Amino acid sequence: MTTKRVTGSEALILSLLEEGVDTIFGYPGGAIMPVYDALYDYDKRVNHILTRHEQGAIHGAQGYARVTGKPGICFATSGPGATNLMTGIADAMIDSTPLVCITGQVASPLLGTDAFQESDIVGMSIPVTKWNYQITSPEEIPQAIAQAFYIANSGRPGPVLIDLTKDAQFGELDFEYKKCTKIRSYVPEKPVDPHAVKEAVDLIDAAKKPMILFGHGIIIGRAEQELKEFIEKAGIPAAWTIMGLSALPTDHPLNVGMLGMHGNYGPNVLTNEADLIIAVGMRFDDRVTGKVSEYAKKAKIIHIEIDPAEINKIIKTDVRILGDAKKALKMLTANVKENSHPEWMEEFHKYMKVEQEKVIDKDLRPTKPGLTMGEVISLASEKTNHEAILVTDVGQHQMVAQRYFKFKHSRSNVTSGGLGTMGFCLPASMGAQLGAPDRTVIAVIGDGGFQMTIQELGTIAQNKLPVKIIVLNNHFLGMVRQWQQLFFEKRYSFTELQNPDFIMIGKGFGIEGHRVDKREDLANGIQQMLDHDGPYLLEVTIEKEDNVFPMVPTGASVSDIILEP
Repeated sequence: MTTKRVTGSEALILSLLEEGVDTIFGYPGGAIMPVYDALYDYDKRVNHILTRHEQGAIHGAQGYARVTGKPGICFATSGPGATNLMTGIADAMIDSTPLVCITGQVASPLLGTDAFQESDIVGMSIPVTKWNYQITSPEEIPQAIAQAFYIANSGRPGPVLIDLTKDAQFGELDFEYKKCTKIRSYVPEKPVDPHAVKEAVDLIDAAKKPMILFGHGIIIGRAEQELKEFIEKAGIPAAWTIMGLSALPTDHPLNVGMLGMHGNYGPNVLTNEADLIIAVGMRFDDRVTGKVSEYAKKAKIIHIEIDPAEINKIIKTDVRILGDAKKALKMLTANVKENSHPEWMEEFHKYMKVEQEKVIDKDLRPTKPGLTMGEVISLASEKTNHEAILVTDVGQHQMVAQRYFKFKHSRSNVTSGGLGTMGFCLPASMGAQLGAPDRTVIAVIGDGGFQMTIQELGTIAQNKLPVKIIVLNNHFLGMVRQWQQLFFEKRYSFTELQNPDFIMIGKGFGIEGHRVDKREDLANGIQQMLDHDGPYLLEVTIEKEDNVFPMVPTGASVSDIILEP
């Protein structure tokens, strides 16, 4: 194999190119300046997105990873640059998003001396990375990058971090690159046990009230078709976590809706009536289970999961299938008998009718003069023919968006699930747009979360990214205010916001937009946003006390879900 004498910085860029990297999100600084100097000569081969904050860079990388399935890449300098990545790294870890984060570091002789902008980012990030490593010699760079990509995107994906000292960036090496396909003692995926599959098949064939709960693992494992074939052959209703949303088309007849605190009425109540729960690629998060001691007490539990740490962590399983969801579902489908459960499905339909009357009709066809979040989101979905990528922030609007935006294609729902990171949406929507340039990307953000990363409007404008931004403005931190209303006697402690003129701020960045206050202007307002060539900011004023229902109160059983205050 021929080699090329290069600096460590150039070796890093060449290594990324060998891994097929086409987009990098980052923010330069002193300790990573040699890397940026090397990048100058490769700007025709890789697109670097200069964000306005390192948190914007890592959330952008997350959005890119979520719509493409490829690791998102971000650069940051040492010290505060590196620590500004930490929120996004933690977010990616809990939501199983593959990232390769490259941070600059002070020169190796200065390590541990409290040098200017030195921070122990390796030590700090250990709990929230799948793997991290500090490079102090240029010769380490190709192998470390190859391992980083393999670890980030194999098994249960996650973020990795490479910390690169300045002397390693300046030093030279004879560059050659070999992709990593195996690491001693690291076994990212176990083979599916056919005996466990046989046990599961016996339970599935015997069940009268089976229910599938599917999560992000379906999307990560590219198992959407296998899920569809399995539920159709076995005739089993399927409900999703918010991270699993879009893996199954919204209008599929066996799609019975969302699980969890603000999920649909039927899937929550009937979890406690099911005689069999088949959990695929989900981890029984507390927002899904409610009170664990009261959860699915009548049901046998089959758990299909690639990460052994998640099995029996929260809910005790009767059959565990450890391994890849795609392979496991294919094996189940080949062995289960064709079946249907019309009487059981009718139970879901009964609860759907109740929810339609008590919640959905009030959200989508309100009698109050003020606009609701539900009607805005439902109309945006309709006007894009349910083909758009939805990116959301965190809060009331997030839950409403998951309920009322509809999907035809997988990898179309990008949100912060496990960590619940406000400020996620705007930069993640940039990454989603760069990862799927031919698709419409709609960013739905609350007025609180918008102001946490509002500076990324500058990144969107500079890169001419046609993201369609809808800010739902109720002048409150809405989800906290809802809890204060329902459980703290309307003591609205520090949740009311005095907001700026968002449209004027957008125009200051060069982004067109307008505000909608009245229902009769909403349809035209959304259409104007969608028709605009380039990014657009639509601010919609909504009812201050527009709440999200259904709701499972904290500490309650999922069957104690409430439909109205």
